[in-house]
Amino acid sequence: MVERAPKPFQSFKEFQYKGIGLRSLSFTDLQENLETFLERFQLEMGHPLPAFVTKEFYDYLNCGILANGFLRVQCEKCHHENLVAFSCKHRGFCPSCGARRMVETAAHLVDYVLPDQPIRQFVLTFPFQLRPLLAVRPKIMSACLEISHRATTAFLLKKAGLSKTTGVIGGVTLIQRFGGACNVNVRHFRNH
Repeated sequence: MVERAPKPFQSFKEFQYKGIGLRSLSFTDLQENLETFLERFQLEMGHPLPAFVTKEFYDYLNCGILANGFLRVQCEKCHHENLVAFSCKHRGFCPSCGARRMVETAAHLVDYVLPDQPIRQFVLTFPFQLRPLLAVRPKIMSACLEISHRATTAFLLKKAGLSKTTGVIGGVTLIQRFGGACNVNVRHFRNH
């Protein structure tokens, strides 16, 4: 079997702008090219990736590997044992941890938070130019979220023929913080 040589990223801009998103990047590609990618990002952009993003990359590469730590679990009835590798528990890059957190969050919302009433979802998507700003300025993001909730509340109350004093609107917002090309930004709010 012939092993293919790793194809390093020619530049960060090529990675970001030619449609090479994280979804098309394999674990092996990331493992073989992460250091080159981080160096080239810093050279081309003039600054390193934020520390929390770099940490998420490295944690993803260590996720689910028994050599990095595990628990031994045993069935109380038959005493069969399994090893369960530690996970990174991140939502951003790790598909298995992200999926698990999505399912856990959805189950928690349905079981403990959301009432047994009709629910409507609104998605507020931000222009590309605002996304990086919202990612690094929490006060601005909070102000946008407050405006989004006020506008959604006003719309729903008006549609129902109610006022602020006669109707009560509740909401949960999920914030998407990463784009498909490994870019850190606040892409949109999902208001439920």
